[in-house]
Amino acid sequence: MKDFRDFITRGNLIELAVAVLMATAIATLVTSLTKNLISPLLAAIGGKPDFSDLTFTINNAVFRYGAFITDVIAFLIFAFVIYFFIVKPFTRMMARWQPEAGESAEDILKDIRAELQKRSA
Repeated sequence: MKDFRDFITRGNLIELAVAVLMATAIATLVTSLTKNLISPLLAAIGGKPDFSDLTFTINNAVFRYGAFITDVIAFLIFAFVIYFFIVKPFTRMMARWQPEAGESAEDILKDIRAELQKRSA
């Protein structure tokens, strides 16, 4: 039982659980953005808020390609929001925290060798 408790309380598992909860919350927000703002905007421009009613039938099999188009648009909006509001700012923030690259170990060793050669000459 102690091993299980240690596993559950380990930091990585807690961080993963928080990440999953945050991702769920972000997905809810982006879905709401898509459904309540973007879709009506598309409806104002194109005349339809979604394309779910677009279908074709072959031998009594109904292909709902409009629902697929709506899902693709929702995915693209979701990917856009995630990239521009989470990935890009995070990348910029991490770049500020990265130390500037200094000389490589090989360059430093070359400088030391050159200095030693000057002193011995």
